[in-house]
Amino acid sequence: MRLWLLLLCCLSAAVQGAEQRIIALAPHITEMLYAIGAGDSVVGVSDYSDYPAQARALPSVASFAGINLEAILALKPNLVIAWRSGNPPADIKRLQHFGINVVFSDPITLDDIATELRLFGELTGHQIQADAEAARFSHQLQQLRTTYQHKTPLRVFFAMSTAPLSTVANKAWPQQMLTLCGADNPFATAKGDYPQVGIEQVVTAEPELIIQPLRTDTKPDLMYWHRFTVIPAVKHGRFLSVNADHLYRTTPRTLLGIQQLCQGIDSYRDLTINAAH
Repeated sequence: MRLWLLLLCCLSAAVQGAEQRIIALAPHITEMLYAIGAGDSVVGVSDYSDYPAQARALPSVASFAGINLEAILALKPNLVIAWRSGNPPADIKRLQHFGINVVFSDPITLDDIATELRLFGELTGHQIQADAEAARFSHQLQQLRTTYQHKTPLRVFFAMSTAPLSTVANKAWPQQMLTLCGADNPFATAKGDYPQVGIEQVVTAEPELIIQPLRTDTKPDLMYWHRFTVIPAVKHGRFLSVNADHLYRTTPRTLLGIQQLCQGIDSYRDLTINAAH
Protein backbone atom coordinates (compact mmCIF):
# COMPACT_ATOMS: atom_id res chain seq x y z
CA MET A 1 0.00 0.00 0.00
CA ARG A 2 2.76 2.40 0.91
CA LEU A 3 4.59 1.59 -2.34
CA TRP A 4 1.41 2.31 -4.32
CA LEU A 5 0.96 5.65 -2.56
CA LEU A 6 4.59 6.54 -3.24
CA LEU A 7 4.20 5.71 -6.92
CA LEU A 8 0.98 7.71 -7.08
CA CYS A 9 2.67 10.72 -5.50
CA CYS A 10 5.57 10.51 -7.92
CA LEU A 11 3.19 10.24 -10.88
CA SER A 12 1.19 13.24 -9.69
CA ALA A 13 4.37 15.28 -9.29
CA ALA A 14 5.50 14.34 -12.79
CA VAL A 15 2.16 15.29 -14.32
CA GLN A 16 2.13 18.56 -12.40
CA GLY A 17 5.64 19.32 -13.62
CA ALA A 18 4.72 18.54 -17.24
CA GLU A 19 1.64 20.75 -17.07
CA GLN A 20 3.21 23.67 -15.26
CA ARG A 21 2.55 27.10 -16.72
CA ILE A 22 4.88 29.59 -15.07
CA ILE A 23 5.01 33.34 -15.37
CA ALA A 24 8.24 35.09 -14.33
CA LEU A 25 7.76 38.73 -13.34
CA ALA A 26 11.42 39.83 -13.51
CA PRO A 27 14.31 39.16 -15.92
CA HIS A 28 16.45 37.50 -13.24
CA ILE A 29 13.63 35.05 -12.45
CA THR A 30 13.29 34.12 -16.12
CA GLU A 31 17.01 33.56 -16.44
CA MET A 32 17.22 31.37 -13.34
CA LEU A 33 14.30 29.21 -14.46
CA TYR A 34 16.09 28.53 -17.73
CA ALA A 35 19.34 27.87 -15.87
CA ILE A 36 17.75 24.99 -13.95
CA GLY A 37 16.05 23.49 -17.01
CA ALA A 38 12.53 24.81 -16.36
CA GLY A 39 12.41 27.15 -19.34
CA ASP A 40 9.90 25.03 -21.26
CA SER A 41 7.34 25.67 -18.52
CA VAL A 42 7.61 29.47 -18.74
CA VAL A 43 4.68 30.98 -20.65
CA GLY A 44 5.07 34.67 -19.81
CA VAL A 45 7.80 37.06 -18.74
CA SER A 46 8.46 40.71 -17.93
CA ASP A 47 10.02 43.41 -20.08
CA TYR A 48 13.79 43.07 -20.67
CA SER A 49 13.71 39.29 -20.20
CA ASP A 50 16.23 38.86 -22.99
CA TYR A 51 18.37 35.99 -21.72
CA PRO A 52 18.55 33.29 -22.83
CA ALA A 53 17.49 34.02 -26.40
CA GLN A 54 14.46 31.70 -26.15
CA ALA A 55 12.91 34.01 -23.58
CA ARG A 56 12.63 36.83 -26.12
CA ALA A 57 9.89 34.94 -27.96
CA LEU A 58 7.65 34.79 -24.88
CA PRO A 59 4.88 37.36 -24.31
CA SER A 60 5.69 40.15 -21.87
CA VAL A 61 3.03 40.62 -19.21
CA ALA A 62 4.81 43.05 -16.89
CA SER A 63 6.94 46.17 -16.90
CA PHE A 64 8.58 48.39 -14.32
CA ALA A 65 5.29 50.25 -13.97
CA GLY A 66 3.18 47.19 -13.21
CA ILE A 67 1.64 43.97 -14.48
CA ASN A 68 -0.89 43.31 -17.23
CA LEU A 69 -3.48 41.38 -15.25
CA GLU A 70 -5.65 40.51 -18.25
CA ALA A 71 -2.68 39.12 -20.18
CA ILE A 72 -1.60 37.02 -17.21
CA LEU A 73 -5.08 35.56 -16.69
CA ALA A 74 -5.31 34.73 -20.40
CA LEU A 75 -2.17 32.60 -20.13
CA LYS A 76 -3.77 30.51 -17.34
CA PRO A 77 -0.67 30.14 -15.15
CA ASN A 78 -0.60 27.80 -12.19
CA LEU A 79 2.48 29.50 -10.77
CA VAL A 80 3.63 33.12 -10.82
CA ILE A 81 7.06 33.97 -9.46
CA ALA A 82 7.15 37.63 -8.47
CA TRP A 83 9.99 39.90 -7.44
CA ARG A 84 9.18 41.15 -3.95
CA SER A 85 11.38 44.25 -4.31
CA GLY A 86 10.41 45.02 -7.89
CA ASN A 87 6.73 44.24 -8.50
CA PRO A 88 4.07 46.56 -7.04
CA PRO A 89 2.47 44.88 -3.98
CA ALA A 90 -1.02 45.98 -5.05
CA ASP A 91 -0.60 44.13 -8.37
CA ILE A 92 0.46 40.95 -6.59
CA LYS A 93 -2.56 41.13 -4.30
CA ARG A 94 -4.81 41.35 -7.36
CA LEU A 95 -3.23 38.17 -8.74
CA GLN A 96 -3.73 36.38 -5.45
CA HIS A 97 -7.34 37.58 -5.37
CA PHE A 98 -7.91 35.53 -8.53
CA GLY A 99 -6.55 32.44 -6.79
CA ILE A 100 -3.22 32.38 -8.62
CA ASN A 101 -0.36 30.76 -6.74
CA VAL A 102 2.31 33.45 -6.24
CA VAL A 103 5.80 32.75 -4.91
CA PHE A 104 8.30 35.51 -4.24
CA SER A 105 11.89 35.92 -5.33
CA ASP A 106 13.76 38.15 -2.90
CA PRO A 107 17.56 37.80 -3.14
CA ILE A 108 19.38 40.12 -0.76
CA THR A 109 22.96 38.82 -0.78
CA LEU A 110 25.14 37.18 -3.39
CA ASP A 111 24.74 33.83 -1.59
CA ASP A 112 20.97 34.09 -1.98
CA ILE A 113 21.33 33.31 -5.68
CA ALA A 114 22.18 29.70 -4.84
CA THR A 115 19.31 29.57 -2.35
CA GLU A 116 16.84 30.76 -4.97
CA LEU A 117 18.08 28.31 -7.57
CA ARG A 118 17.29 25.50 -5.14
CA LEU A 119 13.89 27.01 -4.34
CA PHE A 120 12.98 27.21 -8.02
CA GLY A 121 14.13 23.62 -8.41
CA GLU A 122 11.70 22.51 -5.72
CA LEU A 123 8.85 24.51 -7.26
CA THR A 124 9.36 23.16 -10.78
CA GLY A 125 10.49 19.59 -10.23
CA HIS A 126 14.01 20.32 -11.50
CA GLN A 127 15.72 19.79 -8.15
CA ILE A 128 18.72 17.82 -9.41
CA GLN A 129 19.78 20.39 -12.02
CA ALA A 130 19.00 23.24 -9.64
CA ASP A 131 21.12 21.74 -6.88
CA ALA A 132 24.01 21.23 -9.29
CA GLU A 133 23.76 24.82 -10.57
CA ALA A 134 23.54 26.17 -7.03
CA ALA A 135 26.56 24.16 -5.89
CA ARG A 136 28.59 25.35 -8.87
CA PHE A 137 27.63 28.95 -8.17
CA SER A 138 28.52 28.75 -4.47
CA HIS A 139 31.85 27.07 -5.18
CA GLN A 140 32.93 29.64 -7.76
CA LEU A 141 31.74 32.51 -5.58
CA GLN A 142 33.88 31.24 -2.71
CA GLN A 143 36.85 30.87 -5.04
CA LEU A 144 36.50 34.52 -6.03
CA ARG A 145 36.31 35.58 -2.40
CA THR A 146 39.44 33.62 -1.60
CA THR A 147 41.31 35.14 -4.55
CA TYR A 148 40.57 38.79 -3.73
CA GLN A 149 40.05 38.93 0.03
CA HIS A 150 43.59 40.05 0.85
CA LYS A 151 44.14 42.45 -2.05
CA THR A 152 45.38 45.98 -1.39
CA PRO A 153 42.28 48.25 -1.38
CA LEU A 154 41.87 50.52 -4.40
CA ARG A 155 39.71 53.62 -4.02
CA VAL A 156 37.00 53.65 -6.68
CA PHE A 157 33.89 55.55 -7.68
CA PHE A 158 31.06 53.44 -9.09
CA ALA A 159 29.11 55.71 -11.43
CA MET A 160 25.56 54.39 -11.64
CA SER A 161 24.71 57.47 -13.69
CA THR A 162 25.90 61.04 -14.20
CA ALA A 163 22.51 62.73 -14.64
CA PRO A 164 21.92 62.71 -11.76
CA LEU A 165 25.28 61.68 -10.38
CA SER A 166 24.63 58.54 -8.36
CA THR A 167 26.55 55.61 -6.96
CA VAL A 168 26.14 52.46 -4.84
CA ALA A 169 26.36 51.77 -1.12
CA ASN A 170 25.42 49.40 1.70
CA LYS A 171 23.58 46.30 0.38
CA ALA A 172 23.41 47.25 -3.29
CA TRP A 173 24.50 44.37 -5.53
CA PRO A 174 27.45 46.27 -7.05
CA GLN A 175 28.57 47.32 -3.57
CA GLN A 176 28.69 43.69 -2.45
CA MET A 177 30.82 42.94 -5.48
CA LEU A 178 33.12 45.90 -4.83
CA THR A 179 33.71 44.60 -1.32
CA LEU A 180 34.48 41.12 -2.65
CA CYS A 181 36.93 42.56 -5.21
CA GLY A 182 38.86 44.52 -2.57
CA ALA A 183 37.69 47.94 -3.73
CA ASP A 184 37.38 50.89 -1.39
CA ASN A 185 34.15 52.80 -2.06
CA PRO A 186 34.23 56.09 -0.11
CA PHE A 187 30.42 56.20 -0.29
CA ALA A 188 29.83 52.65 0.94
CA THR A 189 28.03 53.81 4.08
CA ALA A 190 26.04 56.67 2.54
CA LYS A 191 22.30 56.83 3.13
CA GLY A 192 20.44 54.36 0.94
CA ASP A 193 21.74 51.67 -1.40
CA TYR A 194 21.86 53.93 -4.48
CA PRO A 195 22.61 57.45 -3.19
CA GLN A 196 22.92 60.60 -5.24
CA VAL A 197 26.13 62.51 -4.60
CA GLY A 198 27.61 65.86 -5.58
CA ILE A 199 30.61 66.14 -7.86
CA GLU A 200 32.36 68.07 -5.07
CA GLN A 201 32.10 64.95 -2.91
CA VAL A 202 33.66 62.83 -5.64
CA VAL A 203 36.48 65.32 -6.09
CA THR A 204 37.14 65.25 -2.34
CA ALA A 205 37.10 61.43 -2.29
CA GLU A 206 39.90 61.30 -4.91
CA PRO A 207 39.01 57.94 -6.49
CA GLU A 208 41.82 56.25 -8.39
CA LEU A 209 39.41 54.44 -10.71
CA ILE A 210 35.95 55.29 -12.07
CA ILE A 211 33.73 52.30 -12.86
CA GLN A 212 30.87 52.65 -15.36
CA PRO A 213 28.28 49.88 -15.89
CA LEU A 214 27.05 49.68 -19.48
CA ARG A 215 24.62 47.61 -21.50
CA THR A 216 26.20 45.72 -24.38
CA ASP A 217 24.64 48.08 -26.94
CA THR A 218 26.08 51.28 -25.43
CA LYS A 219 29.50 52.89 -25.26
CA PRO A 220 31.10 54.71 -22.31
CA ASP A 221 30.53 58.46 -22.24
CA LEU A 222 33.63 60.08 -20.77
CA MET A 223 32.74 63.66 -21.68
CA TYR A 224 31.20 64.32 -18.27
CA TRP A 225 34.44 63.49 -16.49
CA HIS A 226 37.03 65.19 -18.70
CA ARG A 227 36.58 68.57 -17.02
CA PHE A 228 37.42 67.18 -13.58
CA THR A 229 41.11 66.45 -14.06
CA VAL A 230 41.72 67.07 -10.37
CA ILE A 231 40.28 63.60 -9.77
CA PRO A 232 43.19 61.09 -9.92
CA ALA A 233 41.18 58.60 -12.02
CA VAL A 234 40.41 61.28 -14.61
CA LYS A 235 43.93 62.71 -14.57
CA HIS A 236 45.41 59.29 -15.37
CA GLY A 237 42.60 58.10 -17.65
CA ARG A 238 41.59 55.21 -15.42
CA PHE A 239 38.06 54.18 -16.39
CA LEU A 240 36.58 50.69 -16.26
CA SER A 241 33.45 49.68 -18.19
CA VAL A 242 31.58 46.60 -16.97
CA ASN A 243 28.55 44.66 -18.23
CA ALA A 244 25.48 46.07 -16.50
CA ASP A 245 23.35 42.95 -16.97
CA HIS A 246 25.94 40.78 -15.26
CA LEU A 247 26.17 43.19 -12.34
CA TYR A 248 22.52 44.02 -11.77
CA ARG A 249 20.75 40.72 -12.41
CA THR A 250 20.80 38.19 -9.61
CA THR A 251 21.52 35.10 -11.69
CA PRO A 252 24.35 32.60 -12.21
CA ARG A 253 25.82 35.08 -14.71
CA THR A 254 26.54 37.32 -11.74
CA LEU A 255 29.77 35.36 -11.49
CA LEU A 256 30.80 36.75 -14.89
CA GLY A 257 30.13 40.26 -13.64
CA ILE A 258 32.19 39.71 -10.50
CA GLN A 259 35.05 38.24 -12.51
CA GLN A 260 35.06 41.15 -14.95
CA LEU A 261 34.85 43.69 -12.14
CA CYS A 262 37.57 42.09 -10.01
CA GLN A 263 39.95 41.55 -12.90
CA GLY A 264 39.46 45.12 -14.08
CA ILE A 265 40.04 46.54 -10.62
CA ASP A 266 43.07 44.29 -10.23
CA SER A 267 44.70 45.60 -13.41
CA TYR A 268 44.32 49.21 -12.25
CA ARG A 269 45.43 48.25 -8.76
CA ASP A 270 48.70 47.01 -10.21
CA LEU A 271 49.11 50.23 -12.22
CA THR A 272 48.53 52.34 -9.11
CA ILE A 273 50.96 50.33 -6.99
CA ASN A 274 53.63 50.47 -9.70
CA ALA A 275 53.14 54.23 -10.14
CA ALA A 276 53.56 54.73 -6.40
CA HIS A 277 56.95 53.05 -6.56
